[in-house]
Amino acid sequence: MASTVTSRRKQLGNELRHARTAARMTQQQVAEVLGCTQGKVNKIESGAVGVKLGDVRSMLNAFGINGEEADTLMNLARAAAGQRGHWSGYRSVVPHWFRTFTDLEPAAAEILTWHGERIPGPLQSEHYMLKQFTEFGATDVTSLVRNRLDRKAVFEQQQPPYYRFIISEGALRRAPGGSAPAVMLDQVEHLLSLERHARVYVHVLPFGARLAAVPNDFTIMRFPDRTRDFVYIEHSAGGLYLDDVKDFNIFVDSWDRLRGAALERQETRQFLKELAEGYRAQMQQIQ
Repeated sequence: MASTVTSRRKQLGNELRHARTAARMTQQQVAEVLGCTQGKVNKIESGAVGVKLGDVRSMLNAFGINGEEADTLMNLARAAAGQRGHWSGYRSVVPHWFRTFTDLEPAAAEILTWHGERIPGPLQSEHYMLKQFTEFGATDVTSLVRNRLDRKAVFEQQQPPYYRFIISEGALRRAPGGSAPAVMLDQVEHLLSLERHARVYVHVLPFGARLAAVPNDFTIMRFPDRTRDFVYIEHSAGGLYLDDVKDFNIFVDSWDRLRGAALERQETRQFLKELAEGYRAQMQQIQ
């Protein structure tokens, strides 16, 4: 299973935060134990920075954690401290707030994602990527494309996660930069080719679906180990990770409602075939 310094820090931070909450201690109280600032404790719990083994031991003592649970967390702390990051070279163009997501993506058991106006990164064709980054005005398009292509490797793992996508019809009709039938034909044909991946499921939510409203984009990640399940929400200024059980279940319910209204796999395939024919017809008109 994939494991990186970021994923282990995130995992350790989650466990330490929940242990602190269970012990009814504040971040400021933990900071006093460690002799640091409350801000540093917050960064440790978010996985933004590493933590010394001695500090982890002090935290566990303060939380009243010992025995097998303490040993497990200390082993996790050693794993997080003993690995080197890989965010250099062309990978460094990925925003820091998205790195936790991409590090944890290969380690997930199941990923459920909803996108309303944009094709999600792992499903994008190379033509679509190039158009999107160019229209955005990116200065290092090559590195961005290489990173996005790297993410597709999650589908080729020996034991990939079950990756379930729901895509709005709007995302299939709105091309980056405006009307671009050639780009969208390439994208739709790429989606049709993904059936070769047994654990990739794509469902289209058509405009005529019976829903009162649709939520903003979100992704749910579930894990087979001690990593806490979470919801990832991206916005214009960064990304938000939610792992509170109540919040998590709200998004699971939202995804279930979307899934109930979306097309089945074979219906989606037929929809995509008809959409591809429409884009071919548009290209012929232009020519």
